[in-house]
Amino acid sequence: MTTALDDRPEGFRRVAHLLASLGHPHAPVYLEVAARTAQEAADALRVTVGQIAKSVIFRRKEDDRAVLVVTSGDKRVDEKKVAALVGPIGRADAEFVKERTGYSIGGVSPVGHASPPVTLIDRELFRFDEIWAAAGHPNGVFRLSPKELVALTGGAPVADVVQG
Repeated sequence: MTTALDDRPEGFRRVAHLLASLGHPHAPVYLEVAARTAQEAADALRVTVGQIAKSVIFRRKEDDRAVLVVTSGDKRVDEKKVAALVGPIGRADAEFVKERTGYSIGGVSPVGHASPPVTLIDRELFRFDEIWAAAGHPNGVFRLSPKELVALTGGAPVADVVQG
């Protein structure tokens, strides 16, 4: 017998199982449409684009480690601010993202990575009581609060990492 979860992509299932094991109160939602951008996710969920917690991956130059920046969907990451906190960074291509996170671009969850990233959470997310993050697949999202995001990422530091 298969359940709805059994029919979902591996990344989505991984996030669902992780959230359940951590006692997160909101199971991921599988959208009818792909939400590869913050705007697409906001439109599908009928929330503001700022409430979308987008995951941006960089490559740290000194050790080739993934750097995950989780920021509000209406903001742009300031790479100089990130580098000041974690050391020199570069762009991460699709292959690097998939290898280090286990997720494809457009569905990178802030949790459940193949290799633990260096994580920074942008303070702008704290403008909202409720935010939505990717759940391991472009069609998957889950609801949480900024405080829950910090807890789920193991106490990742909150910082100013956006432009303007």
